[in-house]
Amino acid sequence: MAKTYHIVPSTLALIRRSLQSSVGFLITIFVIGVIYFPRENGGLDDQKEEVLTATKCSTNQIYSSQSCDLFSGRWVFDNKSYPLYKEEECTFMNEFACQKFGRKDMNYQHWRWQPHQCNLPRFNATVLLEKLRNKRMVFVGDSLNRGQWVSMVCLIDKFVPPALKSMHFSLNNSLITFKAKEYNASIEFYWSPLLVESNSDDPVTHRLPDRIVRAHSIDKHARHWTDADILIFNTYLWWRRPFMNTLWGTFESADGIFKRVGMLRSYEMALKTWSDWLEIHIDRNKSQLFFMSMSPAHQWGKEWGKTIDGNCYNEQEMIEKDGYRGIGTDPRMMRIVEDAIADLERRGLQVKLMNITQLSEYRKDGHPSIYRKQWEVLNEEQLAKPTSYSDCIHWCLPGVPDVWNELLYAHIFT
Repeated sequence: MAKTYHIVPSTLALIRRSLQSSVGFLITIFVIGVIYFPRENGGLDDQKEEVLTATKCSTNQIYSSQSCDLFSGRWVFDNKSYPLYKEEECTFMNEFACQKFGRKDMNYQHWRWQPHQCNLPRFNATVLLEKLRNKRMVFVGDSLNRGQWVSMVCLIDKFVPPALKSMHFSLNNSLITFKAKEYNASIEFYWSPLLVESNSDDPVTHRLPDRIVRAHSIDKHARHWTDADILIFNTYLWWRRPFMNTLWGTFESADGIFKRVGMLRSYEMALKTWSDWLEIHIDRNKSQLFFMSMSPAHQWGKEWGKTIDGNCYNEQEMIEKDGYRGIGTDPRMMRIVEDAIADLERRGLQVKLMNITQLSEYRKDGHPSIYRKQWEVLNEEQLAKPTSYSDCIHWCLPGVPDVWNELLYAHIFT
């Protein structure tokens, strides 16, 4: 069966201009074959065979439209090439290992994302590690971003020998670092759920009744990730309340000013602080910047025809309605993100918005529900009603965040 290869035209044009010899051209085709050959994440021998095949393709087979929207597509059931890794193969997975915590249906692991007009480039852990040689990739944000970080670690884990990898916790556990020693490559997660400073910055004790945010202060966090080579940000879930207690001053100062500010306005102020920091401190010649759009929750089963107290518990099928959007998704917040990114672009700094919201909206089957690590002992009332403690916000792994990382991978190399 014929296979199609896709790369962005502008990228190939740049490569052609830079080639000085036929040897350079062959090396370039080798790299293209490794990165863009579609689907299964096989071993090194398989990859060598695929590269040889790729070099035989015509120019028309290799090219892809620059206008292809990778985020517009459909979910396709594929139990041959998915999942990209097995749960037990990921050394460091714990909290999101739904199979480990008792989930029996495995179909949620076998869906791949198929863009309408092109194919996603195949995720190649070895190529990504080479890209990250002597570099830092840092995920900055909340527990959803931590789940995506775990996914990225799992996608790479089996390609790094046990003696050549490590996991390190620092900064009171706010920073977690996976290290691939052979490449001197770091894939890190930094806990900062509102990006700016807040009273929820402790990675363990952060669920407080009165959330307070210093919307104009980010340096406490940003100094730990400013020099990273690839940065992936998110912040959404922790802002979901009508008002935010906003502090002018410091938590230690007695003369600080507190105001109840509308959530959207406070969110806008925080993203302005974030964007101003990036403009001043980020090395434009070094860093690639990404912002993950909101991850949808599936907490209200009535939205897809269940009883009023239903949620994602026991859901094994995705939502099929085209363009479905749950009430927990707030387009106003994403417009604020889009405006902040557009303003940065006008100031000469590129941040790619990773629009994973719509594709994730369909996946009510992908949440842990009750099949996750429980941080508190459940009482009898909760045990009698599983919907009362079902997690319909985070995602099982392997699962949806793996696709987010496939999309991220595609844009890192585009």
